Amino acid sequence: MNVRTRLSIMAAFAAAMSIVACGDDDPVGPIVVPPGDADITLDILADRTLHAETTYTIKGFVHVGNGATLTIEAGTRIVGDFATIGSSLFVLRGAKINAVGTADKPIVFTSSQPAGSRAPGDWGGLIIVGNGVINRVVTGGLEIEGTGTVTGTASGTNYRVTYDGGVTNTDNSGELKYVRVEYAGYAPSLNNELNSFTFGAVGSGTKLSYLQSMAGLDDSFEFFGGAVDADHLVSYESGDDHFDMSEGYVGRLQHLVALQSTQLTPRNGAGTPSSDPQGIENDGCSGTGCTNGFDSSPLNVPLVANFTLVGTNSTTTSGSSGGIGMMLRRGTGGYYVNGILARWPRAGISIRDAETYARAGGTDTPDPATADLIVRNIVHVETPTMFQTGGSSVQNGFDATANALTPSASLATAVFTGFPATFTNATTAVALDWTPAAGAGGSSGGLTTFTGKIATKAAGASPTGNVFSGTAYMGAAAPGGDKWWQGWTVYARN
Repeated sequence: MNVRTRLSIMAAFAAAMSIVACGDDDPVGPIVVPPGDADITLDILADRTLHAETTYTIKGFVHVGNGATLTIEAGTRIVGDFATIGSSLFVLRGAKINAVGTADKPIVFTSSQPAGSRAPGDWGGLIIVGNGVINRVVTGGLEIEGTGTVTGTASGTNYRVTYDGGVTNTDNSGELKYVRVEYAGYAPSLNNELNSFTFGAVGSGTKLSYLQSMAGLDDSFEFFGGAVDADHLVSYESGDDHFDMSEGYVGRLQHLVALQSTQLTPRNGAGTPSSDPQGIENDGCSGTGCTNGFDSSPLNVPLVANFTLVGTNSTTTSGSSGGIGMMLRRGTGGYYVNGILARWPRAGISIRDAETYARAGGTDTPDPATADLIVRNIVHVETPTMFQTGGSSVQNGFDATANALTPSASLATAVFTGFPATFTNATTAVALDWTPAAGAGGSSGGLTTFTGKIATKAAGASPTGNVFSGTAYMGAAAPGGDKWWQGWTVYARN
C-alpha cells in the first residue's frame, strides 16, 4: 500500500468517526460527509451544508440556531426518524435556511418508513421562526405549538420555542424553493400541533416558492403573523387546514392548490387529525394575549389570489363541523380573489362572526377603496351553497352578483383538465391537471385589474420575483399556461 492510498483511507476513516462522534452535528470545523447515510441528532449552531449524495435522518428535535445558515443542495433527501416521534427541523430566529431545489431535483423531507407504510405524523415537520410582528402578547413568551415537552434547552430535544416579540416584518430567514414535506405532523396534546410547514413571525425578506405538503397530520401551511410572501404552493390531503393564516399575518399568497379527498389516518402516537379539514382557515386573533380581542392589531389582512381549493364532496369524510372551503373568522380581514372552490360539502365560504363582517365595512358589497375584507371573482363547483348560513355562522355572506361570485353547473371532472372520478391509494400526481378545461368555470371571469386596497397590497414584486396582479382566469392555473406543479409534486397517501 503506497503512502497516498494509506492517507486517503485514514482521511475517510476520520471523517466517518467524526460523524459517529458528533451525530453529524455542529462540530468545530467543516464536516466531510461521504456518500451514503448520516444522522442528525443535535442542534446545528454553525453554518452547515447538506449534500445531495447523502441521505440525512433527523433523529429528535434539531434546531438551527446561533445565527447559523443551513444550506441544502438541490435533490437532497432528509427523512424524519419514525422511531423518535415528532422528529423535526427548526430554524430559529436569527438563523437561516437556504433550501433551493429545482423542478428536476426537489428537496424532499419525508418519512423514514418505506413507501406503502408511510402515514401522517411519521415525523414532526419543518418550522421557521422569524423576527416579524404578531398581534398576541403573552408574558413569558408565546411558544410554537407542539414545542416545550421538555424542560431546559438540551440540544436535540423538544424544548420551548417562542415566536412573539418580533419587530421587523422585513426580516429574512432564507429561502425555500422546490421543497416537499411529506407525512409530517406531531401533536403532543390536543390543539397543540406541529404542521408540515410552520412559519412563525417570518418576515418578507424570506423567499418561499414551489412548496408542497403531502399527507400532513395537521395544517399543511400555517402562518402565524409576519409578512412573508409565498407563491406556487401545493397541499394534497391535509389532516386539518390546507392554508391557515392568523395573528396579524399581512403577507401575500398566489397560485395555491389544495386537494382533500379523504380524512387521513395517522400513525399511532403522533396525535389525531382534525375532524374538519378545510381549504383556508383564517383567524384575526384568538387565545391568550389578544389585548383587544378579535380587533387586536396588526389586523390579519393577507392577499390570497389565484387559488384552487378542492374538498371531499362528502360530509362523512369532512367531519361534522368542517367541509368549508374558506373559513374566515375571529376578526380576520384579507383580500381573496380569483379562486375556484370545488366540492366543499357544507359551504364554499363562512363569514363566521360580526368582527369579521366588520372588516368588510359591515356591508354585503365591500368597497375596495376602504374595506379590509374583500371576496371577489370566485367560482363554486359542486358546492351546495356559497355561504354558510345559520349555525355557527352569524353572517350570511356577501352579494353574489356584486362580488362576481358564481356557481358552476359543471362537475369537477369537467372543470379541470385532469381530475379522477375517484381517488385511491393508487392515484398518482400524473392524474392531476389543475388547468381549467376550455370554456369551464374558472377559464375566464377573473378580476383582471386590482384597485383600491387590493392594488396597494399587491404593489411590488415579492423577493421570489412573483408579480401579484389580476388575471383573466380564476384558480391556480392559467388556461393553456404553465403547468407549474408538474414534475416536482407527488400524490401518494402512504
